[in-house]
Amino acid sequence: MPGAWHCSGATNSELIHNLVTSQLLTSPRAIAAFNAVDRAHFVTKPRDAYIDSPSSIGFGATITAPHMHAHAVEDLMPALNPGAKVLDVGCGSGYLLAIFRHLVGPTGVVLGIDHLPALSALSIANLRKSTFGIEALDSEPPTIKVVCADGRKGSEVAEWDVIHVGAAAPELPEPLIEKDSDGIVSKTRLFGVRYIPLTDAELQHP
Repeated sequence: MPGAWHCSGATNSELIHNLVTSQLLTSPRAIAAFNAVDRAHFVTKPRDAYIDSPSSIGFGATITAPHMHAHAVEDLMPALNPGAKVLDVGCGSGYLLAIFRHLVGPTGVVLGIDHLPALSALSIANLRKSTFGIEALDSEPPTIKVVCADGRKGSEVAEWDVIHVGAAAPELPEPLIEKDSDGIVSKTRLFGVRYIPLTDAELQHP
């Protein structure tokens, strides 16, 4: 990835500008979504807000480095259309929930799942730091939902347009594959990366 780890900025807009300059963010819609979400709302240490590096959010989890979030969103852009339904397994800080919601708009729905109650609560608390997040959580019906559950088992919704799993699994979780709206699974190796394991809650944070 060109520019990876070199996109840090002093402000959110500078961070996003550097991601664009490094060609990690290229879609105008994705760029607008990243500019609309202040990463400072989703870190536990203010000094980490605009650093292009993963940062601990506690409970054995991190907020992913900005260049990795940019890459993930760009890969998913063909399906992140207005009105789409998005499942984010391992929602952690809640940052991508806000990005996804900006992309799918008020007619879409974004569901975040985390298996640790503390992280589910953290996602909601972080989202509530902005008017946009409050409105998305409190709208009727809500356009962002956060639940505490084992995301490897999927959810009550039968089909999803996008499923993002922010953790590493030794094999594809079958319930998530079955709930892909296309019913087709293809694999493409992009690059090597380290992720928090997709594991049991008690193993991640005893």
